[in-house]
Amino acid sequence: MRKNQESIIIDSQAVNKIITTVGLNNVMDELIANLESALSSFSKDETEVPIRSGFNYKKPFLGLVEWMPIMKKGEEVVIKVVGYHPENPDLFKIPTILSTISSYDAHTGHLNYLVDGVLLTALRTGASSAVASRMMAKKDSRVLGIIGCGAQSVPQIHAISRLFDIQEILIYDVDQSSMESLEDRIAPINLGISPKNCSISDILKQSDILCTATSIEPEKGPLFEEFTTKSHLHINAVGADFPGKFELPISLLNQANVCPDFLEQAVVEGECQQLMASDIGPTWIELIHDERLKKNYQSGLSVFDSTGWALEDQVTANLFFNYAQKLGIGTKMTIETYSPDEKNPYGVFHQIPHLNQ
Repeated sequence: MRKNQESIIIDSQAVNKIITTVGLNNVMDELIANLESALSSFSKDETEVPIRSGFNYKKPFLGLVEWMPIMKKGEEVVIKVVGYHPENPDLFKIPTILSTISSYDAHTGHLNYLVDGVLLTALRTGASSAVASRMMAKKDSRVLGIIGCGAQSVPQIHAISRLFDIQEILIYDVDQSSMESLEDRIAPINLGISPKNCSISDILKQSDILCTATSIEPEKGPLFEEFTTKSHLHINAVGADFPGKFELPISLLNQANVCPDFLEQAVVEGECQQLMASDIGPTWIELIHDERLKKNYQSGLSVFDSTGWALEDQVTANLFFNYAQKLGIGTKMTIETYSPDEKNPYGVFHQIPHLNQ
């Protein structure tokens, strides 16, 4: 019996075609629903998620390349390879985060598909904040704060607006042009809200939900020291993704209920690297099943330490693979060498006479 030998390449054009065909809001809504379902049904007996690994460096520019693996036992292995280089936009006019996501058949090792991960990473990070906010933020939250108006601010606003009746968006960035351009960049979301430039202190005071997504350098944090907030403020801390990099002051973390997406990773690269184990609350896998604890989080100061988890990438990549299959989008390729004799890697050359002459 021959297993499938074709791989599907879902490149950036295919991803864009999927979104324009399905609809941006529909994609985000289904992604949020699928992620919530995956969190609710997650089992360590069925799914193995190692901590991500890779290389981080400061020359020639500050950056990292990491791989994020996940295995659904007996079915597939998904690996995202992601690069984070905060100087990309200024130096090369390309996104800070570049990535690809690949899926492998756990029976054979065959490459099922390879998908562009740039837009998918942005979408899944926004969807993760929305899911976390539904667990931890006050249900009638109306004011959304954004500190860091780069690429990730757009899906953060989009995803959270799908679950909350956002009436006001308060924004801050050290780069004035990023603040000025944000209204145009969120135009496809069609919210009918003009973001309001504010100071960090005013955003902290007025927001019901706050998303921090900055490129602050390692050892340069936090973004602020003094703060006054609403008693129920929920923060999605997205920017900490590098050892020594964090956005929030420890004084705030000590007052908050802190929920990491992936604890083993958060203590190395997230806000949790500032905390003792006893100061860190349950992960969102545990929190999603505890209605009483969720109500406690929703009534007080809470922080979602979002460092990125491979389960999010698996959910997102499989959603786009399913879209591609239904719509007939994507390029089929036979990337791997298949010899007529599976025990002879040179078997294909038997058909080429005088190869060495």
